[in-house]
Amino acid sequence: MARMKFLCDADRCIDCNACVTACKNENEVPWGINRRRVININDGKPGERSVSMACMHCTDAPCASVCPVSCIFSTDDGVVLHSKDLCIGCGYCFYACPFGAPQYPKVGNFGSRGKMDKCTYCAGGGGPEVPGSIEEYKKYGANRMLEGKLPLCAEMCSTKSLLAGDGEIIAQIYKERVIKRGYNSGAWGWKTAYHEGISV
Repeated sequence: MARMKFLCDADRCIDCNACVTACKNENEVPWGINRRRVININDGKPGERSVSMACMHCTDAPCASVCPVSCIFSTDDGVVLHSKDLCIGCGYCFYACPFGAPQYPKVGNFGSRGKMDKCTYCAGGGGPEVPGSIEEYKKYGANRMLEGKLPLCAEMCSTKSLLAGDGEIIAQIYKERVIKRGYNSGAWGWKTAYHEGISV
């Protein structure tokens, strides 16, 4: 079975934010929260890079290991989902995640922020809603995987910097790029998120 992963090739990202906009529009993400964002590393210095970042759907997700109510879990495809019905909004997952993916959807004092929100890999949600239903969409956003599609953020990337899909295929694409350009700047976040299996 395919293990779904993300990879951002920092040599191709042009900081256009198309991935951020695509995610917000496709999933109707509330104002004040971004499930995906573009960050700059070494901003204004030699070697500056832009990286599209969201939940990496880690192999051994640290957010899931610290959740006191076990509302974060991995699917058979390796997508890390969370149940908003079980979430108590404690914020432990936010502090455990090396990518800062889980976020509060509401701004306010601690305790009034509500339940956590995070990238769902456009795979719907972790609740009891029928996959592909309006109820699931309202709570978690689009379920493109049900339609056999990849996350819209990766599909909208004009430079194909952001790759999504089967980890083995992504690793092969990245290796071919490295061979062609003759150097490897690093697949940002890959080794942090995916501990075993395929190397790039």
